[in-house]
Amino acid sequence: MKLVIKGGRIISPGDGIDLVGDIQIENGVIKRLSDSQTDTEGADVLKLGESIDESTLNKEFIVIDATGLIVAPGFVDIHVHFREPGYEDAETIETGMMAAAAGGFTSVVTMPNTNPAIDNQSQALFVLSEAKKHGYVHVFPAGAITLGRKGKALASIGEMAEAGIVAITDDGDCVMDGMVMRRALEYSSSFGVKVISHSEDKTLAAGGAMNEGIVSTTLGLPPIPPQAETIMVFRDIALCELTGVPVHIAHVSTAKSLDLVRQAKAAGLNVTAEVAPHHLTLTDEAVAEYDTNTKVNPPLRTQADIDALIEGLIDGTLDAIATDHAPHTSTDKSRDYISAPFGIVGLESAVPVCLDRLHHKKGLPIEILIEKLTVGPARAIGMQKGTLREGEIADITILDLQKEVTIDPSNFHSKGKNCPFAGWSLTGAPVVTITAGKIKMMDGKLVC
Repeated sequence: MKLVIKGGRIISPGDGIDLVGDIQIENGVIKRLSDSQTDTEGADVLKLGESIDESTLNKEFIVIDATGLIVAPGFVDIHVHFREPGYEDAETIETGMMAAAAGGFTSVVTMPNTNPAIDNQSQALFVLSEAKKHGYVHVFPAGAITLGRKGKALASIGEMAEAGIVAITDDGDCVMDGMVMRRALEYSSSFGVKVISHSEDKTLAAGGAMNEGIVSTTLGLPPIPPQAETIMVFRDIALCELTGVPVHIAHVSTAKSLDLVRQAKAAGLNVTAEVAPHHLTLTDEAVAEYDTNTKVNPPLRTQADIDALIEGLIDGTLDAIATDHAPHTSTDKSRDYISAPFGIVGLESAVPVCLDRLHHKKGLPIEILIEKLTVGPARAIGMQKGTLREGEIADITILDLQKEVTIDPSNFHSKGKNCPFAGWSLTGAPVVTITAGKIKMMDGKLVC
């Protein structure tokens, strides 16, 4: 199969590319990238916005007219929860992959807080096997740091690394024992897997439902102080310094945590960090209606935190935007605010939210936004993704910066509908997802 993406603005920050041109793909691999026109005589031309017969997508030579659109490396999300095994009523590996492709992502890193936890080789192989069956996106599993994610004995890190995990984390729970975390860092370095820190002092956060501040006091909801995060960010940066082993800080949500990461990088420590779209766009004031779709961990913070985090994207302190896609059943999210589970879905809303609220409304340069969704997260975890180079697997996301969309969770491919952005009218969206040279989403519709 031959596929040409023609006439788009190609932006690949990891390659230093920003030009109007064509990308030629053959047999799933990037054959040529050039600012000169590609010979497309005899090809079937696909124009976005027009009705497309799916059989056309199986032709030997296809051209996508990308005039006026942004062509980027396939987006990479290094923090998703697909729930399988154990919580298939909330999400499966298949529905999670479908949501990723629909949202413009071509690669995802799955978290291990399943039931049972991904803490051994057979569980890691299960995730990879299930992902291979469906093929919408590339799935890279993370394994647990400790057995059962209980924070005590180290999991079978070496065996999971042999199976193909790219990282270890007890995400959803902090490894409270500092010595266990130290050993995890030291041991993981032998296998080339990144340690992801869920930075939360559970003793300070215990029983809390939202950010501690004026809003929590007004609403009468039990608080989670921001120091519950910053204390553990500081500890794990200190352990990075002690061991000389890289550490990645998940879902940074406070200005003080950001400053700690900034200082660590200035000191030459191998620390990377991510931020979620909801922490860049929503404050704790969104909790005022007691909508459990605003209940997330770490909790929504203040406008001052949002302003600091956006600056952290611009100055390079934050390496990645990651959704922390965390689906729950409607039954679970229908509980009262205190007893409802933490977590929101993000794969199918993240890109429009970021394009509208960060690029269009806040003026975040599109080049920086694309960097934080491609090469930034890929490098943070050590994955060979997020670039557009001849000879590489063709993972590509095409954006329409002017496309008008309304977030409607009832149309999500994810089983989870717990989205705080429901009803938002936004400008900008992914319009094509190409994984390994095959079109997986076009004009918002998945392609089998």
